[in-house]
Amino acid sequence: MYSEKQKSKTKTFRGWFTRKNKREEAHDQLNEISVKCFIIDESEDEVDNLDDGFDQSSDIDPCTSTNELRIFVGTWNVAGRSPVGSLAVDLDEWLNLKDAADMYVLGFQEIVPLKTRNVIGAEDPTEATNWNLLIGKTLNDKYGSPWSTPMKNPISSYHYHYDKISDSERRTSFSGHSGIQLLSSQDENLYDGNKYKLMASKKMVGVFISIWMKKKLLRKYCVSNVKFSSVACGIMGYLGNKGSVSVSMSIEGTSFCFIAAHLASGEKKGDEGRRNHQVSEIFRRTSFPRSSEDDDNPHPLTILGHDRIFWFGDLNYRLYLEDNLARYLINKQDWKALQEFDQLRRELEDGGAFQGWREGNIEFAPTYKYASSNCNRYSGGLPSKSGEKQRTPAWCDRILWYGKGVKQLSYFRSESKFSDHRPVSALFSIPVEVMKPTNPRVVPMQTILPTITPPRKREAGNSNEETKSTLLSLMGKDLIEASPTNMQKV
Repeated sequence: MYSEKQKSKTKTFRGWFTRKNKREEAHDQLNEISVKCFIIDESEDEVDNLDDGFDQSSDIDPCTSTNELRIFVGTWNVAGRSPVGSLAVDLDEWLNLKDAADMYVLGFQEIVPLKTRNVIGAEDPTEATNWNLLIGKTLNDKYGSPWSTPMKNPISSYHYHYDKISDSERRTSFSGHSGIQLLSSQDENLYDGNKYKLMASKKMVGVFISIWMKKKLLRKYCVSNVKFSSVACGIMGYLGNKGSVSVSMSIEGTSFCFIAAHLASGEKKGDEGRRNHQVSEIFRRTSFPRSSEDDDNPHPLTILGHDRIFWFGDLNYRLYLEDNLARYLINKQDWKALQEFDQLRRELEDGGAFQGWREGNIEFAPTYKYASSNCNRYSGGLPSKSGEKQRTPAWCDRILWYGKGVKQLSYFRSESKFSDHRPVSALFSIPVEVMKPTNPRVVPMQTILPTITPPRKREAGNSNEETKSTLLSLMGKDLIEASPTNMQKV
């Protein structure tokens, strides 16, 4: 006589084999096998959730744990200048490598001069590649990892997945989207000795975004669904001298959107309205459509669909204040009084643009406009110098965020004299949701693409032996030998 528990298990096996045979007959209709997990009960030598392991539904009860991710966000208008080797010192200070972050999200404006041939001509990746090389050298040389020979083409996209079977060695696979260049396996080997890995990079005329992540975190987190969206809203509303480049990605269960932008310039009355209009256009026209190469998890299609959003760049908002009064408050370093006249701060408070968004407290001098490179004096003022543009200093370069749980750790400017703007950066601590099964012992099966072959008939003499072999591997020898009669029925 079998116990009630053994009868229940035998019934479970019979149901499983029935479904298994039906699936074999429809095998040619499968496109892929989904990843399945088995929960191993350490108290008994048996698989309690065998039926769930082979069914499309799973009774695994996942729970969410939260990890903190430190993300550095920076913006710099480089005034059309190409990077030079000596700039590494300035980058070191800007990136604040003494307090290194897990991720570096860097936005640049005017990496090429905004001349007609650059605005309406074909995209040239040269300057973007040069900036990536210098950033990579700065990030990795700092930690004793000599920067390897650069890749031939700039990286535009990654789509990461990993295999949790081994914590020390996870598989990374890539799938691109239309118009995206991928890092080849040969180029991939060039980065093996580096601490930071280039995750995403995209350029539109002078607007450029570059995202880096610690390599060890790629063995800890799943980074997926990396997508791009560029919006040109400059001349005539559709040229790329102004606009944005956005990156969407998911880190475990949290979706991120990073928007590097360059908005309309000008300090005349009404110019802030043009900037507000461009902001609304970027919100309206930025999209991350689904593709056949996406994973099974849904991802946001618009900016505001993401969990954590960062908007940064030369936003060009100025001061509602006369030049001489602005300079007076700057000389006094009365940043609180000066912020009362800041256009962007007023838009945030009144909801004219970026309704519900946040910005950290500004405790540094305006970042624009300096007289020239290698100069620490604002352009214009009295007495004015011949040929020098009269500009009221302003906080043009800003970093905003949207989403719950974001904590800003710092917000500062750097003192590089490379351009007429000073670079700005912020460090954030951000919660990332990580899904975990309730039982820590989880062994996932790797997603595979099956070889589709027509079903074949089993020979009668081998049927019982194959069944017994399958049961032995799934249940253990003791239960099988205890039920020979019932096994023949199956």
